[in-house]
Amino acid sequence: MDTTTIALLGLAALFAGCIDAVAGGGGLITLPALLAAGLPPMEALATNKGQSTWGSTAALVRFAGTPLLDRGMAPWAFAAAIAGSVGGVLMLRALPNEALRPLVLILLLGAALLVAAVRPKPRTAAVRRPLWWSLATAVGIGAYDGFFGPGTGTLMILVFVLLWHQAYDAASANAKVVNCASNWGALLLFAGMGLIHWPIALTMGAGQLFGGWIGAHLVIRRGQKLVCILAAAVSLALAARIAWQVFVD
Repeated sequence: MDTTTIALLGLAALFAGCIDAVAGGGGLITLPALLAAGLPPMEALATNKGQSTWGSTAALVRFAGTPLLDRGMAPWAFAAAIAGSVGGVLMLRALPNEALRPLVLILLLGAALLVAAVRPKPRTAAVRRPLWWSLATAVGIGAYDGFFGPGTGTLMILVFVLLWHQAYDAASANAKVVNCASNWGALLLFAGMGLIHWPIALTMGAGQLFGGWIGAHLVIRRGQKLVCILAAAVSLALAARIAWQVFVD
């Protein structure tokens, strides 16, 4: 792959990292870009994890210094998401990716409607849930992230808003715990399989680092209204993209 294409992929990753830190859905930008650049689907998925991990890590580090993060739940959710992600990658190796797309389309369409209907809640309305809720959610969404990926952060934000009644900015921060962990779990497994194109992944990873940091900073400064708007937009865009893949491609 020529250097111009790799540089353009790096710019795409910068923008994707910013969007992903705010509302999830950065994979809607990076995965199609990698496929358009000529990578086979499995290698595109693997390389996508090789670059997106750095954006989610940068965003999590930025959120860690704020009161938005639930530090009691975070370590457990992180470990569970890694386990789920590894399972998802192993399923991906055994099953055709197309089997999941119709289900993802339904989930994302529902997610977009829910985001549009649910009003942002104040932080005082947040509730505590049993630990097993966090573990089951992190394993399930981590498995989806390892298997496919795009929309993971958006779905996790909605889970925290709807089940934990968190404000959107807090949900964005806590979703990044699961997203970061599932990215690392998938990255390590894909790397062991030799499927990641590292020159591309590292270039895009640099863009993700800056984008993830900028996006997290915007959440901290601008709050839940920004997350609410972008989460709805990303959900609709993801649903449209996957519908096109299912019914047209």
